[in-house]
Amino acid sequence: MAPRGRLLCWLLLSAAALRPGLGLYTVNSAYGDTIIMPCQLDVPQNLMFGKWKYEKPDGSPVFIAFRSSTKKSVQYDDVPEYKDRLSLSENYTLSISNAKISDQKRFVCMLVTEDNVFEAPTIVNVFKQPSKPEIVSKAPYLETEQLKKLGDCISKDSYPVGNITWYRSGRLLQPLEGVVVINFKQEMDPVTQLYTMTSSLDYKTTKADIQVPFTCTVTYYGPSGQKTLHSEQAVFDIYYPTEQVTIQVLPPKNAIKEGDNITLKCLGNGNPPPEEFLFYLPGQPEGIRSSNTYTLTDVRRNATGEYKCSLVDKKSMIASTAITVHYLDLSLKPSGEVTKQIGDALPVSCTTSASRNATVVWMKDNIRLRSSPSFSSLHYQDAGNYVCETALQEVEGLKKRESLTLIVEGKPQIKMTKKTDPSGLSKTIICHVEGFPKPAIQWTITGSGSVINQTEESPYINGRYYSKIIISPEENVTLTCTAENQLERTVNSLNVSAISIPEHDEADEISDENREKVNDQAKLIVGIVVGLLLAALVAGVVYWLYMKKSKTASKHVNKDLGNIEENKKLEENNHKTEA
Repeated sequence: MAPRGRLLCWLLLSAAALRPGLGLYTVNSAYGDTIIMPCQLDVPQNLMFGKWKYEKPDGSPVFIAFRSSTKKSVQYDDVPEYKDRLSLSENYTLSISNAKISDQKRFVCMLVTEDNVFEAPTIVNVFKQPSKPEIVSKAPYLETEQLKKLGDCISKDSYPVGNITWYRSGRLLQPLEGVVVINFKQEMDPVTQLYTMTSSLDYKTTKADIQVPFTCTVTYYGPSGQKTLHSEQAVFDIYYPTEQVTIQVLPPKNAIKEGDNITLKCLGNGNPPPEEFLFYLPGQPEGIRSSNTYTLTDVRRNATGEYKCSLVDKKSMIASTAITVHYLDLSLKPSGEVTKQIGDALPVSCTTSASRNATVVWMKDNIRLRSSPSFSSLHYQDAGNYVCETALQEVEGLKKRESLTLIVEGKPQIKMTKKTDPSGLSKTIICHVEGFPKPAIQWTITGSGSVINQTEESPYINGRYYSKIIISPEENVTLTCTAENQLERTVNSLNVSAISIPEHDEADEISDENREKVNDQAKLIVGIVVGLLLAALVAGVVYWLYMKKSKTASKHVNKDLGNIEENKKLEENNHKTEA
């Protein structure tokens, strides 16, 4: 008979014992508690004594307690199982401490008079709550599409026997052939007569069971009715085969550049994930067996291509990704240190070759240029340190630069000027020199050959500077300026009259900056002059047309005046004739 049927039968018998028509009285007690059984008889007046007994399974009586109505004394029979556990009160209520399963039997209260014996039976039921159910012998993992033992649900020390039920995510699991198989067994301790219930569950899992909790419950009956205890949740690791393979690239593939290390990572969506894969490199039909990662070091641009990976035992399950190894080449011609002569032409080119469009920036002496340098005729101010720098903005760290150190050399060139002080007491002589490397300037007085050391020099800028002396000659002298650098020695002389002799001053040398201003002013003046000439030309044409019309009108007037004169003369002649 199934555990649930046995329990139901036992409860029906207990319920029948409670029916008044049968004259049975039932006491329900919890295991370990004190059983209290009142005597269900009215005490007669001629009572001699009262006794309690219980009936063995064969119906034979066993007396356990006696109480006299006259002596008020209590005697307990020598029954080992009830030693020191019984207590009989004056109203003949029997108490049994530390209730055991063996106390579940039929007890009878007997009241004896001189002429009669009265009996009232009492049925004792003892209940024991089972332990909280626990899922044991749990499977370390479950595999999809395989019927496998999930675990055992066990509950101990129950009386009567309880019933165990399995749940998946809170829903009752019903037996289903090949999917849900439940086996129940019960064992009774021969000493305590308590039951241990065990229910094993074999289960065919699917991916839908991932992170789904399983529980079990035990349903039992106690003194107050039916109750249920719940186990803790159990979640199982679900194994399932790989259905898809993916490939990853580290670092992110849009930022890979030459010299980087590339790590390919292959992943399968199975559980547990595959531990080995085949990696396919561009142009290589055979795969390379490796763990789930494969690293390429110091990659070059020829590593650009399609990379693949697949399962070792299922090559058709494959994933691929395209990788571009970004590169950047820079060529500066000429580069390094270049020495040229002033006035020379110098073509400069900075070309790039890259995996995508690159930006190019020119710098001169750490100052950004607006455009690429071009030298059709070199000047001293063109000298400096040029840097061509290029970069791929989308790829961090991918930039290159080349430098050109331009040296513009020139032989010393001299121009001398003189100017008389407005006070007329001194004259300023200036020797303007240009050249590179910087020429050294020396002053001498021709004839005497003496060297003038008291000079004033300007800063050396863009290959130019000057040396200035102030003199007050009492007689005519010739001053010589000598400029010398590694390329050449240049000499120039200037005659200077005595301070008492006035002479024409020569204009000072114009600096580059002032020269540009003068050029701008000259252009402005030329524009104004051309505008005035055009205006004068237009005015001249207008005047010529006006004069031409005026002359025509004058001829008519003169003709009219001539006729008048002739008439006057004719009239005078006529008068003379008449006279």
